[in-house]
Amino acid sequence: MPSRTPRLRAVTKAVIPAAGLGTRFLPATKATPKEMLPIVDKPAIQYVVEEARAANLTDVLMITGRNKRALEDHFDRNYELEETLIRKGDDARLARVRESSELASPHYVRQRDPKGLGHAVLCAEPHVGDQPFAVLLGDDLIDPRDPLLSRMIEVQERFGGSVIALMEVDPAQIHLYGCAAIEATADEDVVRVTGLVEKPEPGEAPSAYAIIGRYVLDPAVFEAIKKTPPGRGGEIQLTDALQELTHRENDGGPVHGVVFTGRRYDTGDRGDYLRAIVRLACERDDLGPDFRAWLRDFTTAELNGSPSDM
Repeated sequence: MPSRTPRLRAVTKAVIPAAGLGTRFLPATKATPKEMLPIVDKPAIQYVVEEARAANLTDVLMITGRNKRALEDHFDRNYELEETLIRKGDDARLARVRESSELASPHYVRQRDPKGLGHAVLCAEPHVGDQPFAVLLGDDLIDPRDPLLSRMIEVQERFGGSVIALMEVDPAQIHLYGCAAIEATADEDVVRVTGLVEKPEPGEAPSAYAIIGRYVLDPAVFEAIKKTPPGRGGEIQLTDALQELTHRENDGGPVHGVVFTGRRYDTGDRGDYLRAIVRLACERDDLGPDFRAWLRDFTTAELNGSPSDM
C-alpha cells in the first residue's frame, strides 16, 4: 500500500440512517419503527449506537422519517419511569433504563422523501460539514468483540479517502449486495477498491466481496451524491456515488475496504432476525445456560418428530 500523509481531521461523528418503512416486518412495524424491534431485550438501534460509542463516536445523527418519534423517546430521559424505579429500589433496572440516554449526544434530521441510502446520507451534510464521518446501517449488527468500526477509522485516518466494510459471501448470494472489485494491499485485512456495483446481475459480479453496512466516508461523498442519478430501484445509491471516488487519489479518494471475518448479525429479514435473537440470547451469561438447555431439548424433539410442549 503506498504511503500517505495522515489526515489531521479525526472521525468524531456517526450517521445512522433510520428512515426506512420496515415493510418486511409488517404488521409489527405499522406503528413501531423497525429499529425499535427488540433483539432479546434491547431495541436493534441501541446496539448500533453502542457500537458507535465503543469507537469513541458520541456525536450521533439519526436520519429519521415519519412515525420515528419512538427513537427520540428511547434515547431521552424518562423521569417518571426512573422515579418509579428509584422508589422501588430497583437499581438494576434503573441502570438499564438510564443506559440508553447516556450513550451519546443524539441529533435528528428527517428524510422527507424516501430516495434511497445515498439521499439519506446527503441529509447529514449540514451536520457533518467538512469532516470525515462514519455511517452505520441498523440491519447489520456487529458483535462488540469484533471492533470493525474502530479498525475502519484507523485505516481512514491513516490513508484518507473513504473506507467500506466488506465480507466474502457465497457467490450465489452476491446479487443481493453491493459488490466491490478489489486489489490486495500489504495489510491482510485491507484492500484497495477499484470499482463498485450495486446488486450485480448473477454471473456479472466482479468478486464475492459484499458491502456490509459500515462506512467511514470523506465529506467529498456529498458532492458525489449530488451528481449521482437515481440507479437501481429508482433510488440514489450510495454505492454509485462511492464508485466515483474509487477513481481518485485525493479529493475524496481513494476507497479502501476492510475485509471483515468476525461475527455479524443480519436483522434485515425475518429469518435472520430470529437467528440473531437466538445467537445473542445463547451468549448471554444471564439467559444463555437455561436457554441453550431448552433449545437443545426443543431441537432434539423436533428432529425426532416428537411433540414438544416445552
